[in-house]
Amino acid sequence: MGAVKKVVIVGGGHNALTAAAYLTRAGAEVLVLERSDHLGGAAISAHAFPGVDVRLSRYAYLVSLLPKAIADDLGLSVRLARRRYSSYTPVPGSKRGLLVDHGDAGATRASFASIGAGPDAARFADFYARTGRFAGALFDTMTEPLPTAEQAKALLGSDWAGFVERPIGEVIEASVADDLVRGVIATDALIGTFSDLYADTHGNRCLLYHVIGGGTGDWDVPIGGMGVVSGGMASAAGRATLLNGAEVTAIDPDGEVHYVRSGEEHRATADLVLCGAASDVLSRLLGEGSERTAEGAQVKVNLLLDRLPLLRQRRVTPAGAFGGTFHINESLTQLDAARAAALRGQVPDPLPAEIYCHSLTDPSILGPGAHGYETLTLFGLQVPDRLVDAIGNDALRSQLKRAALASLESVLAEPIEPLLTVDGNGDLCVEVKTTRDLEDALAMPGGNIFHGPLSWPWAEEGQPLDTPARRWGVATSHDRVLLCGASAQRGGGVSGIGGQNAAMAAIEMLGL
Repeated sequence: MGAVKKVVIVGGGHNALTAAAYLTRAGAEVLVLERSDHLGGAAISAHAFPGVDVRLSRYAYLVSLLPKAIADDLGLSVRLARRRYSSYTPVPGSKRGLLVDHGDAGATRASFASIGAGPDAARFADFYARTGRFAGALFDTMTEPLPTAEQAKALLGSDWAGFVERPIGEVIEASVADDLVRGVIATDALIGTFSDLYADTHGNRCLLYHVIGGGTGDWDVPIGGMGVVSGGMASAAGRATLLNGAEVTAIDPDGEVHYVRSGEEHRATADLVLCGAASDVLSRLLGEGSERTAEGAQVKVNLLLDRLPLLRQRRVTPAGAFGGTFHINESLTQLDAARAAALRGQVPDPLPAEIYCHSLTDPSILGPGAHGYETLTLFGLQVPDRLVDAIGNDALRSQLKRAALASLESVLAEPIEPLLTVDGNGDLCVEVKTTRDLEDALAMPGGNIFHGPLSWPWAEEGQPLDTPARRWGVATSHDRVLLCGASAQRGGGVSGIGGQNAAMAAIEMLGL
């Protein structure tokens, strides 16, 4: 029997825990090093407001990309709830809105007609039917070695040209005619990014990751909050050594990792090093440079309310509007104007944003003293990290808080502030996280939730596939260092895919 193979994993996010679980099952000795005081990275639940017994999904909040195969392999008992309503989008400055209801196709068609976009009902459905035709087959490849571009093209069929070769802005405009309806689609191509939908295909990749999850593109609510997801992965990795408060300071490409814990310096050696941190962070730890290449473009706002607010459109109940994704000031024209404002160094006014209410679908996150409260998660778009440098983080956080509440209030029938719960310190329950706050808390360069630009989930023409790491999309420029997080080729979102793929490559390389 040969010597036990050793693997050090840098970072303790959900992908790192997934890799650790697979590798320990394969017989490797695994050490996970996480700099913060908790495991799970962005996939955590937390008591965000002092004295209030509510466990919010503080950063990541919905699940779409977690494959059933990974959940089954790791024995995860995560329950996901499907939301009846897809989205609600008020028409700015009016008492009308578009409600897309999975449970009532007739009501959805009537809602399109009510905003003057009747012909777009069928076009909108056709757009997502097109994504659905290739979503299942393409999603099934995410936990296998990378398909070639030709293989992926065969899965997408006639939609390859539209979804891959043409800028997604052109495809959206050719698919639907109404400005509001175009914006609803465009948000799927913009979440977390700051890209020109007409200049390149960055938005195409973002949209692709939003529509292929589970083969359906549905974004589900994890019962118990996102901490249940990462907690299950940590339990599955229980045979690994999991160290919190261990900050990695350097990585030697030959397999040596230096870290500091409790003020003491440590060194660990391994046959392989897996990195769950962003590529920019890995480059710095390898001593190869520290230039930031990633930029996020969002603000995350957590709110706790005594009750849901009333809408201007009284025929739509708050439970229906907030039961799916609530789009605010996100017509295509407004999204374009917000990008232009950000390029001028200004916070967009109005701020394009979308909201969802976890507690409507899953009240289990509310403690005994918080029954009846409602949580709102607001995600503001077109807020690039460069605004932190232009405005300052504290000032930007203050501006974004005002902008987020004002944007939400612009589509309500009543002020939002009187509805906000008061925490144990007497403060309103509003938590704002800028891109720089995300970088400080989660080591996401530029606050980029994907760790950098998303890649196509296949090997592009000329991309070598001659090693296990390359075949699985987890290679770096060093043979003994692999990516296992969101920077891996198929690592976007809460999925465990980057971790599983890195583990598969490592198992092959180590002969486990």
